[in-house]
Amino acid sequence: MTATIESNRLDYLDAVRAFALLLGIVFHASLSFLPIFIGWAVMDVSTSYLLSNVVMVSHSFRMELFFLIAGFFSHMTFHRQGAGSFLQSRLIRIAIPFVVGWFILRPLLVASWAMGSESMRGEVNILSGLKIGFQSLAELPKGLFTGSHLWFLYYLLLVTGITLGLRSLIGLRPQLREFLTRKVDSAITRLSDSRFALIVLAALTAISLWHMKLWGMDTPDQSLAPHLPVLLVYGSFFLLGWLLQRQQSLIGQFARLSIATVALCIAGIATSVYLAKFQLESGHPQITLIRVLFVAGYAIMMWTLVAVGIGLFKRFFDKPSKLVRYIADSSYWVYLIHLPIVVWLQIAFAEVALHWSLKLVAISAITIGLSLILYDLVVRSTAIGMVLNGRRRDRVLFAFPGLLSAKLDEGGERG
Repeated sequence: MTATIESNRLDYLDAVRAFALLLGIVFHASLSFLPIFIGWAVMDVSTSYLLSNVVMVSHSFRMELFFLIAGFFSHMTFHRQGAGSFLQSRLIRIAIPFVVGWFILRPLLVASWAMGSESMRGEVNILSGLKIGFQSLAELPKGLFTGSHLWFLYYLLLVTGITLGLRSLIGLRPQLREFLTRKVDSAITRLSDSRFALIVLAALTAISLWHMKLWGMDTPDQSLAPHLPVLLVYGSFFLLGWLLQRQQSLIGQFARLSIATVALCIAGIATSVYLAKFQLESGHPQITLIRVLFVAGYAIMMWTLVAVGIGLFKRFFDKPSKLVRYIADSSYWVYLIHLPIVVWLQIAFAEVALHWSLKLVAISAITIGLSLILYDLVVRSTAIGMVLNGRRRDRVLFAFPGLLSAKLDEGGERG
């Protein structure tokens, strides 16, 4: 059975999922270099307006891409394992990291913000910051499970539960289920085969974007009360991924690269970047029209970047790779633990007289490097690895030198 599963594995989708999560690390590492203070832990002495545009563009599609791939693999797992095993695996691989990870990371993040505030006054006291961080747990249940980057796991649980609930309700009426199955499969086939469908999907998404508190996608990390517009956007991508896996070849059609798709993507990016500067001009006489055009451009940018991103990975990573497989396996862990590391490094670099680009590369590389070392040492072959990846795997980076090649081969075979 393992061989069958491995032979059907879409390696490029593993790479897409890893890319979406690793892009999140670069995204967070960029926030200290923005020229306008946005409430982030620290603001660097070197800033960039160009980076503001990069941050906006990356934020428009990275989590949407992740949710689409999550929906695709969730449907695959559901039909391979059955409903009971699927629910058990979701609780183990999503709910446990969300709950345990929050209690571990929350005080470290509070400490990070405390130290960041001190750094902007010219001094940092690490012990004082950590004391403030761990004392924040005494305020519970106030703020329970909020105020961290783990909100995406909460929303993944929500959209998974909603999808299974809808599936169960439809299943109560066999005739309705058969009718809807035919219609949905037909609609998904047409959607995947038409570039015009991206514009239709963008138009529907634009309705949710209009109801965001900010221009673009909101980050729903301050409350467990579902942010409905955000839930609709991420739920739409998850559901599309779920439905695309019903006819697995369709994801390749949906993501096929074409001149029209690339041109539409460029137009969406250009529109969004140009109009984003007006969001601070609330008194502009045409502000409503400007925001309508921004939302339309942002939605087009979102959908086309997701399609183009998958298409590029299909073209260049559609073959087994031991390195890509290792990065894909580790990316979940790396994203879970990255934020405190990123912020502490941002604080350390904040006053250093270097160009922002050098500091951004250094922060991103050090964070990923440290996270990978921890992954190989204390996660990959342990019970933590079983929770996050579904099974234990042998170490690779810290295997005995003579066995390194064999471990890579074995890791590639097991997946």
